[in-house]
Amino acid sequence: MGEKKLKIADVARDTGINRGTITRLYHETAERVELEAMSKLCEYFECELGDLFEYQVSRTD
Repeated sequence: MGEKKLKIADVARDTGINRGTITRLYHETAERVELEAMSKLCEYFECELGDLFEYQVSRTD
């Protein structure tokens, strides 16, 4: 969204995904997401699922 300079409200309106869900994804505070929402976002941004996520291992030393 940042690269394309899109607002959360615009993405929510265009995809039908709840604004709160998009906000949590954008701010990386989501603990779980629906596959349907991810599918809609991939279609909207014309990308693959892997383009939306970055896997990070958290260390608990």
